[in-house]
Amino acid sequence: LIFGRRVSTSRAMASTVLPQYALTTAWLCLVVGLGVMLLGAATACVVSLFEFKGRAVFEWALLLPLAMPAYVVAYAYTDFLQYSGPAQNFIREITGWQGRMLPEVRSVGGAALVFIFTLYPYVYLLARAALTERATHLMEAARLLGAPLGRRIRSVALPLARPAIVAGMALALMETLADFGVSSYFGIQTFTAGVYKAWLVLDSPMAAAQLATVLLLTVAALLKLERHSRHRLRFSAAKGQRAGSNEARPVLLRGRAAILAQLLCAAPVFLGFVLPVLFMLRPLLGAWGSADAPLPWSGFVQWSLNSFKLAVIAAALASALALALAFWVRRAPSWLAHGVVQVASMGYAVPGAVIVVGLLIPLTWLQSRWPEAGMGALLTTTVVGVVWAYLVRFSSVALHTVQSGYARVPLSMDDAARTLGVTGLGLLWRVHRPLLYRSSVVAALLVFVDVMKELPATLVLRPFNHDTLAVVAYQLAKDERLG
Repeated sequence: LIFGRRVSTSRAMASTVLPQYALTTAWLCLVVGLGVMLLGAATACVVSLFEFKGRAVFEWALLLPLAMPAYVVAYAYTDFLQYSGPAQNFIREITGWQGRMLPEVRSVGGAALVFIFTLYPYVYLLARAALTERATHLMEAARLLGAPLGRRIRSVALPLARPAIVAGMALALMETLADFGVSSYFGIQTFTAGVYKAWLVLDSPMAAAQLATVLLLTVAALLKLERHSRHRLRFSAAKGQRAGSNEARPVLLRGRAAILAQLLCAAPVFLGFVLPVLFMLRPLLGAWGSADAPLPWSGFVQWSLNSFKLAVIAAALASALALALAFWVRRAPSWLAHGVVQVASMGYAVPGAVIVVGLLIPLTWLQSRWPEAGMGALLTTTVVGVVWAYLVRFSSVALHTVQSGYARVPLSMDDAARTLGVTGLGLLWRVHRPLLYRSSVVAALLVFVDVMKELPATLVLRPFNHDTLAVVAYQLAKDERLG
């Protein structure tokens, strides 16, 4: 239906802006992919394979940029580095030159740097897990065989971490393709920005659907690559070997080498977390008490309550759905159960723009056929449509977390419960639920954080007068009201 209809808007876009969408998106993904690969793999190797002062702090500090929404980082750097920002004003005062002193922040290069410093933790986290499991033992064996340090890293550590690095790159690229806040704020013509422009500006649902289909196919290819890499991530460990055993300790660094390792780990934390926080404090403090004063606290409290309510509802439903699906697969591992779980696991890879188009196009058709049913009012003027989009997008996060918890519950416990007469839902409630308490809480927290940061689907599907913190932050930054 989408590709069979001849839509004039689609033909016009194909001959004008579509090549620019494809070129910009491809170039952005190429730079981001290389950046997160180099930065994430380097920090993972340094933290996992070497011992130096501050290593224990950097192990968790390197994850901090993942908590920063990319569009917030974009606002912070734009305010500080733009032509009228304090950085260029300071340079002009010193040099006396009145022209542009720094490259334009709102560009594809600027967006790529923002994504690199906020998404590299995907590669860091997966690569570090792969290296911690086996790399120290194998590198110690290579050292006993006479291999120098450089060869041990090239021939042992990096091949071990390669599947994890590729998987982390795929996740970072999926987040890049799904982004709307950075591309819209920087004025970059990406596929996601094109979907919203085709729908809201050009009023062409079919053109939006075609762009969303191309985007979805690209994401599907990345998801296939990520699953293939994760499937290959299998390394056996001998019994009794531990990462912290005396026979296989990380290499101790001293002097200049230790300083270089500390700088390598500190730079992404500083650029991806510390500096954006400090940059955002400047307009906040500068606007306090001035004519451009911050917004009243009453509005802030209401937006916070809206965000909190949506996040709690989505987290509770996603955790319950994940627990039900994981229990279904454990109790009846049929092809149908595995198929449903596999489809549900794809949700995190689907951009918010695609979810919005996938909901609104059939909804528009149903509304035109049966206007008395009020389907549009049910899904676009209430929280139902927003929560539905959240469940499609983030249920897979909860599902993977719950399944990892189930992997630590032996099947013998199910057999013991059945011999005592506990079966069906009683098994889930009385046996599995207490054992999966930690996993369920972690799953709910992960979904909660993702929903609090989510922008594209919320921006389009939210009810009237039901703004969230993410939506208001985007709208105010778009109006240059950063204070």
